[in-house]
Amino acid sequence: MRDLGPPMPSESAEKMQLLWGMVTDFITTYKNAIAGKFDSRRYGIGGGGMGPGGKMELSGGAKIKMNFFNLY
Repeated sequence: MRDLGPPMPSESAEKMQLLWGMVTDFITTYKNAIAGKFDSRRYGIGGGGMGPGGKMELSGGAKIKMNFFNLY
């Protein structure tokens, strides 16, 4: 059971705080992806965002910024 992490909160206020924290993290990650900012949580140990050959892929916002930079 220890491998699964801490237990779920039992009180209503703690549950609400956990939920809002998760929503806030999701929104922050989503905004960073659109803006093209690097987010270390997205490229953690799991290898997320790695393309063929072990290279990191650019997010949507980073691709847009790169195209505008190349145009102007």
